[in-house]
Amino acid sequence: MIGFGLMGFGVKRMGRSHRYRNLIGVLVLLGCWLPAAQTLAQFDQPIQTGPPGQPPQPEPNLPPQPGEAESDRTNPIRPTDPTDQPAPNEPLEAIPPLEQEKPASRKDEFPPNPLELKVPDPLLPKGADSRSLTPAERKRLIPQLNQLDAQAAAQLKAGDRVGAFETWNRELRLRRYLGPVEEVKALGRVGAAAWQENDTPQVRWITERLDQIFAQAKAPTPGLGNNVSLSRANVADRVALLDALGIAYQQVRLHQSAVAVYELLLVEARQRKDEKKIESTLVTLGQLYLNWFNYPKAAETYNQLLARARARKDSPNEIVYLTQLAYIHEQAKEPAQAIPYQEQLISLYQKLNDPKPIPALRIKIADNYTTISRLDLAERNYQAAYQLAQPLLQLGYASDALKKLGVLYLDNNRLDAALRVYNFLVGVEQQAYNVYGMMDAYDQIGKIYVSRKAYPQAITAFQRGLALARQLKYREDYFTAQIQQVSKQSSQ
Repeated sequence: MIGFGLMGFGVKRMGRSHRYRNLIGVLVLLGCWLPAAQTLAQFDQPIQTGPPGQPPQPEPNLPPQPGEAESDRTNPIRPTDPTDQPAPNEPLEAIPPLEQEKPASRKDEFPPNPLELKVPDPLLPKGADSRSLTPAERKRLIPQLNQLDAQAAAQLKAGDRVGAFETWNRELRLRRYLGPVEEVKALGRVGAAAWQENDTPQVRWITERLDQIFAQAKAPTPGLGNNVSLSRANVADRVALLDALGIAYQQVRLHQSAVAVYELLLVEARQRKDEKKIESTLVTLGQLYLNWFNYPKAAETYNQLLARARARKDSPNEIVYLTQLAYIHEQAKEPAQAIPYQEQLISLYQKLNDPKPIPALRIKIADNYTTISRLDLAERNYQAAYQLAQPLLQLGYASDALKKLGVLYLDNNRLDAALRVYNFLVGVEQQAYNVYGMMDAYDQIGKIYVSRKAYPQAITAFQRGLALARQLKYREDYFTAQIQQVSKQSSQ
């Protein structure tokens, strides 16, 4: 009103042209103010929720449902009930899928561990988080988890690796409700698949969970004490858990962790004086050490096993452990340490009146003596191997011994002895119907005669080799060339 009053005062004092100019200014001000006022008025109106052109409908005042909080009524989306479960007779093919909101992670962070996610699962019975499952609930859950395992395996086979491990991780979370032994077995199985697929994050998650369980197992357990004067059931459960952990660690290729598990098992078995468990655990440890090339620890373990076998006069296992000890030292490039165990094996076989394994052992002993440059002892054992193998009709070992003896003589320029050996070898190969072996022996004989400039004998040997080469259709050109070359040398 003040503005209009001033404007009117101006109109009285000014001329007609000024009056029109002021009137235009008033109209412009009114045009700007009216749309703004209309916009502000819209904020006082209720939000239109009904169809266009109809007044808004009031929200219905529904009574609260049983178990519904008053605050829930303000949210039209209700959270999933974690205790929902399928009907008891629901078939396995109808396992409800798990709907979960995956937590977002930044690119510079590790993805969340899916084994530690607290996700409500419709397969779990009510209150499972605060109590143990009943036998009936376990019986119903186990086939459903097996079904998840089969589903994951099928997904992996179809090329859906991400989906497969999502399914397996769901299974692993649920396996916890069946107890640590069942969970550890499943962790090892899925861990082996993850290792095979080179899925490093999955292997890490499984390893972390195995480490948690092992740490709990190593901690003092109420009621278990030192596992010596315990009820048999508690010991059995603990041994089953540690055994499962040892296998699972091997499945994810964690050698040191597996060794730590079996060493703990061994300590406790000795406390209980459980001889059977001591034996089996030592065998497992020895094999673990050997597989991971820890030869000193492997030898130490098998020596313990050997002493135990001898104490109870267990000849079959004594043979096994002596054989392993010899093999360990050979693999460790310690032939001198392998020989005593091989000699002990020969003595044991002789005591048992079983000569068949002896020729092969004599060859191994001779090989080890050759390696350490004890050629006299190597020669003696090759000869003994041949002499023992012949009457036993072990023609392969007889041939092997003669070949190695021939090389030994040639390397030491004992040509007469080598010539005798290769002539013996021709007879052994002929007895074994080994045409190639005969051909090779005649080749060696021919070369020895050439080195001694006995050309007629060399030509004869090469001609016999050529006849055998024609039977085999192999190395014919070689023997023909040797005959021509020696003939030229003999004519000069």
